[in-house]
Amino acid sequence: MNICTMFRKMKNIDSAFRYIRTFTILVVLLSSSISCLCLYWCFSSISRQQQTVYVLGNGQAFLASSSTRKDNLSAEARDHVQRFHELFFTLDPDEASIREHTTKALYLADQSAKKIYDNLRERDFYSQLVAANVNQSLRVDSIEVDLSEYPYRFRFYGTQLVTRPTTQTTRSLLCQGMLREVSRSENNSHGLLIERWEILENRDIRTRNRK
Repeated sequence: MNICTMFRKMKNIDSAFRYIRTFTILVVLLSSSISCLCLYWCFSSISRQQQTVYVLGNGQAFLASSSTRKDNLSAEARDHVQRFHELFFTLDPDEASIREHTTKALYLADQSAKKIYDNLRERDFYSQLVAANVNQSLRVDSIEVDLSEYPYRFRFYGTQLVTRPTTQTTRSLLCQGMLREVSRSENNSHGLLIERWEILENRDIRTRNRK
């Protein structure tokens, strides 16, 4: 093998090496680009999900596209407060119905509501309601929510109608508490939790005989 042939072969090897190196670099760059695009798509999807809010309908929240949760917070907070009080104070003389309503209500509040529920149960309030064939309904008069400071303060004004076999009593209801943001769930679609809940007033307004 002469020197010229050796140089040609070495040149061919060098060219092949440069070709392989260039091809490898292109493959790496392409793979990196695809990986970056995948990461961008994933982060964009997560960001869109985090910016999802819920639209109210029939006391429930349904997914809707929006820029931030704050856009719908006022409506969601009011509906959450209303939903809790309706569940907690709307009672029929049926143990299963009472258990269903109070269980759903307690998903929306913290131990402050559970403590009041336990006190009522220990005083046989629910048992007496069933035994006496009494049912309670609730009318919402107004709900005040202050979103200027977190956790959010609220006040609930309502009217109770307590119906017994022979009489019907109208009672005033005033409650207050605070709202804390939590994760949304099947049992808490608004992602809010009532805390420091207390009943400020619950007194008889009038009683009339039923015909």
